[in-house]
Amino acid sequence: MPEELKDVIRENAEGPSKASGDAGSVEQHKLTEQIAADKHLAGKDAVRKPNRGLRFNKIVPPSAG
Repeated sequence: MPEELKDVIRENAEGPSKASGDAGSVEQHKLTEQIAADKHLAGKDAVRKPNRGLRFNKIVPPSAG
């Protein structure tokens, strides 16, 4: 899913922000809103991971036996 979202953001950035014609007008979401949505979804994916970015290790020096 992250690759698809990156592709959508790229396509929207390349296209016009507003378009109008005989059938009506079209306006896309702002790029800042799209980036915020991407960060939100990335955060939700990070929370689902079992270690959540934290690792706890016990360090035992070799002389402590």
